[in-house]
Amino acid sequence: MRIDILTLFPAMFQGPFSESIIKRAMEKGAVDIHIHDIRDYSQDKHKRVDDYPFGGGAGMVMQIAPIARLIDKLKSERNYDQVIYLSPDGKRFNQKEANRLSLCDNIILLCGHYKGVDQRVRDQYITREISIGDFVLSGGELAAAMVVDAVVRVIPGVIGDETSALTDSFQDNLLAPPVYTRPYDFRGWKVPDVLLSGNDKLIDEWREQQSLERTRRLRPDLFDDHDEK
Repeated sequence: MRIDILTLFPAMFQGPFSESIIKRAMEKGAVDIHIHDIRDYSQDKHKRVDDYPFGGGAGMVMQIAPIARLIDKLKSERNYDQVIYLSPDGKRFNQKEANRLSLCDNIILLCGHYKGVDQRVRDQYITREISIGDFVLSGGELAAAMVVDAVVRVIPGVIGDETSALTDSFQDNLLAPPVYTRPYDFRGWKVPDVLLSGNDKLIDEWREQQSLERTRRLRPDLFDDHDEK
C-alpha cells in the first residue's frame, strides 16, 4: 500500500512515523508513506500557498494552484483509489472505514490548514472527506497521522498476531473485553478465575459477555448498531 500525504508541515509526521507499528510496517514493505510539502509546488518567489478569502472575512485560505499541481503530478504517475481531505465537515472516521481503506493500493491524504482549502480543490479532486471528531484542529496533520495509524495496523502482516487486530474494540461494533496479565494477585486485586481455567470455551463466552456488557454500559450507541447488524 502507498500513502501520499500532502501538507504544509511535513516535520509533524517525523515522530509518529518513526516509531512502533508504522515504522515496522514501512521496514517490512507493507506500506510506503511519502510526505509532500505543498510549498514546493508554489510558483510564488516566497513559496506562498495561502491568500485572503474572496468576499472578505477572517483567516486565510489555502490556494488551489499548488495543491492542483501536486495532485496532478501524483495522479500522472499512478492510479489512486481515494483522494481524501481531512476536514471537520467529513464523514466520521471509524474502524469500518479504517478496514476499507486498508484494502486500497494507493491513497492521498490532503491536510488542510488556516480556514481550509479553496472549495474548488474539494469539488474537483477530493473523492472522500474524513473527520476524526466534532472539533477543530489547527490543521489536518494530526488527523492524518491518526488515520494512517488506524489503517496501517490492520494491513495483513503488519501486526505479528493478526487476530490481535481483529479483536480490537469496534471491529464488531463492540468494545473489547478487559485484559489482564501477571501477577495474578496484586494488592488483593485478583484476575478473574475463568481466565486461568484453561477452558477456551468458557473464556470465549466470558469475553463475549464482557464485551456486550461494557458496550451497553459505556457506549450504548455502538450497542444499538450491533443489534441492528
